[in-house]
Amino acid sequence: MGNTGQRSTQRADTVFVGGRVFTGTGTAPVDAAVAVADGRIIAVADAAAVRSLADAGTEVVDLAGGLLVPGFQDAHVHPAVAGVQMLSCDLSAEHTIDGYLTVVAAYAGEHPEAAWIRGGGWSMDVFPGGTPTRAMLDAVVPDRPVMLTNRDGHGAWVNTLALRLAGVDRTTPDPVDGRIEREDDGGPAGTLQEGAMDLVARHVPIATPDEAHAGLLAAQEHLFSLGVTSWQDAMIGAFPGNPDNYGVYLRAAREGSLRARVVGALWWDRERGLEQIPDLEERRRTGRAGRFNATSVKIMQDGIAENFTAGLLEPYLDGCGCATGNSGLSFIDPRVLTEAVSRLDRSGFQLHFHALGDRAVREVLDALAEARAANGANDNRHHLAHLQIVHPDDIGRFAELGAAANIQALWAAHEPQMDELTIPFLGPERARLQYPFGDLLRAGTRLVAGSDWSVSSPNPLWGIHVAVNRRVPDEAPDPSGTCEPMPAFFPEQALTLSEALTAYTAGSAWANHLDEVTGTVEVGKYADLVVLDRDPFAHPSTEIAETRVLRTYIDGELVFAATA
Repeated sequence: MGNTGQRSTQRADTVFVGGRVFTGTGTAPVDAAVAVADGRIIAVADAAAVRSLADAGTEVVDLAGGLLVPGFQDAHVHPAVAGVQMLSCDLSAEHTIDGYLTVVAAYAGEHPEAAWIRGGGWSMDVFPGGTPTRAMLDAVVPDRPVMLTNRDGHGAWVNTLALRLAGVDRTTPDPVDGRIEREDDGGPAGTLQEGAMDLVARHVPIATPDEAHAGLLAAQEHLFSLGVTSWQDAMIGAFPGNPDNYGVYLRAAREGSLRARVVGALWWDRERGLEQIPDLEERRRTGRAGRFNATSVKIMQDGIAENFTAGLLEPYLDGCGCATGNSGLSFIDPRVLTEAVSRLDRSGFQLHFHALGDRAVREVLDALAEARAANGANDNRHHLAHLQIVHPDDIGRFAELGAAANIQALWAAHEPQMDELTIPFLGPERARLQYPFGDLLRAGTRLVAGSDWSVSSPNPLWGIHVAVNRRVPDEAPDPSGTCEPMPAFFPEQALTLSEALTAYTAGSAWANHLDEVTGTVEVGKYADLVVLDRDPFAHPSTEIAETRVLRTYIDGELVFAATA
C-alpha cells in the first residue's frame, strides 16, 4: 500500500482526490488521496482522512479516475539550446525535405533583417545517406548564409554562402574530431559532422543574452506542460553556435523565473586538458543560485552511430557488410580521461558521460574503476548517458562501480534512422546489444532517464511507452491490412511500466541529488506533482503514449494546467 496512512493534522492548501497515486515507493499505484500544505506533502491517506484536512480555503483537485505521480525529472536534456531553437528556424515539426525547405524559406522571408538564417531540428533519416546538401538550401536561400544543426546536435546543414564566408572548400582538411561530407570533386557537400561544424559555427552570430533567456523560459514552459519539474542540463558552457548558458541559468535563477529544480553539468572542453579543472571548480563555486546548481561535469567521450563517430570495439561495416577501417572516435584520450575522472571525482564533482558506443562505455567504466581505486567509494553519483551499445562483459560493471545508466528510451525502437542508418553498419549480432535496459536493471544497475531534447521529444510518457513496448509511440497497424507492424526492438530488454516510471521520477531524482526531497509521493517531500488524465496501469501498455498531463505542480504551486 506504499505510504497510505501517512497524514497530518495541518490544514491543507490543496487536496488530490478521486483517483489513484503512484507513490514510487512500490511497484503499483495505490488507492489514496494526497494533501499538500506550504509546498510539502502532508498526507498520503484514504480520501476521508485527507478531506478532513480541507476547509473552505482548500483547493480540491478531482483526479476523475486519473493518476497522480511524482513530477517527472529529465536527467539529460538541453532546454536552453532547445528553447533558442524553438524561437528561431525550427524544423522539428517537419519530417520531409520539402517540409524543411518550406520552413526555411518562410523563416527567411519573415526575417529579412537576419544576417544569418540559424536554427535546427532536421533528422538524418529524411535525407539519402543522412546527409543534406548545400544545393537544397541554395534553392530557397541563395543570398544569406544558413546554418541548421540536426536534431542530435552532431551535424550541421549549411548552404554555399555559409561555406564561402567560412573559407571552407575542397582544400580544407577534416578536423581531427569531425568530418566534412564531400562532393565527387572533394568540395564540401553541405553537411558538417561533429567538430567540422565549428568551421562555420565560429562565424555565426550567437543568440543574444536576452534571446537565450527567452529561449530558456519558453523551454521551461514546454517542459512543465509535459510534467517535467526538474532536470539536469547536460551541457552548461559555450559551444559552436550557442552562447554560454551558464549566465543564462544564473540570471533566471536569481530573478526567480527559473521555477524548475535544475542541476547544471559543466562542459568539459575536449580541446583543453587537465588545466581546466580549476576553472570548473570555480564555476561550481559561483554557479549556485535559486534552484540552479552547477555541480556536475559533462564529458563527451564519443559521437553517434549514424555518422560513424560512436566509439566501437570493432569496426563499422560498409554498405556491403564488410568491415571498414573505422571504429569511431574517442574524443578524449583514455589516459587523459582516466586522470581527469580521478581528479574530478576527488574534487567532489558528479560526472555525467556521453558514452554511446561499446568502446566508449568501456573507456568510461575503466576510468571510473581507476577513480574508485584511487579515491574510494563516495556519493558523487556518476552516470553514463545514451548507452546505445554495451558489451555484455560490461553490463555488471555499472552496479559494481555504483554508476547509473542514464537511458534515452525513445531511441530503443525500429524507425528509419535505426533501420537504415545504424543496423546495416553494425551488423545483426552487434545490433542486438543496443539499449540493453532490461539486462542493466537485472544486473542491479540504477536506471535514470532523460530525453536529450532537442535531439528527441521531451515527453516522458513517450519515452516510457517505448521503454515498455520497444516500439515508437505513433506506430499503428496499417489500416489497409497489407503491411505488418514493425516488430518490437529486442523486446527482451523491455521494462515494466513501474520500472520505466520509476526511472523518470525517483531514479532521476537520485541522479540530481534530489531524492531526499523529491521523486516520490511521501509525507515531507516537496509537492512536485503531476496529474495524468488516466491511470496507464489500468490500460493496455500500447496506450501509454496516449496519456496526457492535465496539471503540473512545483512546491504545491500550479505551473501548468491543460486548457482542453
